[in-house]
Amino acid sequence: MNGFTVFMLALVVIGLPVGGGLIFAAYERMLKHRENMAGSLNAQAAEKAAQYAAQTERLEQRVRVLERIVTEKGIDVADEIERLRDRPLN
Repeated sequence: MNGFTVFMLALVVIGLPVGGGLIFAAYERMLKHRENMAGSLNAQAAEKAAQYAAQTERLEQRVRVLERIVTEKGIDVADEIERLRDRPLN
């Protein structure tokens, strides 16, 4: 066997499995990183959804109060709004 044949045989027998193992390990790390990133993004999305739900609830409460004011006071509300419009801002 000449030197080139030994080198090629060593490359195939040793190099390919080692290289394949390294590539597979890097691929596994990349998948783990993507999984961690997806978990973080899901947590952030859940937190934002909770904030939006709380804000929506506050706005609904304010609308209920406004509806009650309008239905209880009726036409006096329009006059009060006009008076507030005419009042100078401080």
